[in-house]
Amino acid sequence: MHGFRFDGHSRISTPTASVRMPRLTSSRRDDQRIVAEESPVALVYDGTSIAVLMATPADLTDLAVGFSLTEGIIEDVGEIEELTIAGGPDGIELRMWLRPGAGRLLKERRRRLVGPTGCGLCGIESLREASRAIRSVEQRMRLTPEQIGMSIKTLAASQMLNHKTRATHAAGFFDPGSRRMMVREDVGRHNALDKLAGALAAEGISGSTGAIALTSRISVEMVQKAAAIGASIVIAMSAPTALAIRTAESSGITLVGIARGHDFEIFSHPAGIDF
Repeated sequence: MHGFRFDGHSRISTPTASVRMPRLTSSRRDDQRIVAEESPVALVYDGTSIAVLMATPADLTDLAVGFSLTEGIIEDVGEIEELTIAGGPDGIELRMWLRPGAGRLLKERRRRLVGPTGCGLCGIESLREASRAIRSVEQRMRLTPEQIGMSIKTLAASQMLNHKTRATHAAGFFDPGSRRMMVREDVGRHNALDKLAGALAAEGISGSTGAIALTSRISVEMVQKAAAIGASIVIAMSAPTALAIRTAESSGITLVGIARGHDFEIFSHPAGIDF
């Protein structure tokens, strides 16, 4: 990871991403099913717990970095001086120490965020913060309809945890020039996108070089996070909300929803699609 020291060891081990749990089938047969794990995860900055998310306990470094970036707490990964994952009986703490002068937004806007599925807006202190301004994204790429279909097909095939559990969302980074898709999964759709943001930052990949593909609906905070990543195209299997469309329109993002096979709908900036 660029710019800071990561200590991956914790005195108490963290849970696995999935576990086997007993179940009773409709034919009254005792059986087991692999289910997704869900754990309280606290994001702690300079000794103060700022956010608590319910998340899948995997790719937690990506979650810590991605959340910090997409929520505007830091502007660059190098602002994190140290990151430690600490497991405990009540959950997991992602402890980050910021460099002197970093985290200006954290000091200006104190958040107490408790999200049942990683809600990006829970606990903010004013209505103004709910519709906070986001930066404009420059359109540097265009996708063909075939590439839109390929992005969703590749994302679905890459959901390893969901294939086992049928219970997780995914966010993927589709680079039309690459056969590899970077994918992160989580029980929370916001968490999955934050994990992807952290993974891209760790690899030094600019969000402007690809499109964000999502398994979930597109809410306003998903558009805000995509803009923070720098992606100019967002593609989702489900539909956007009205506020998400207005936000995408104002920020320059091409919003594609209801993407199933060769069918899709464009809700903003259609110039991003090359028909």
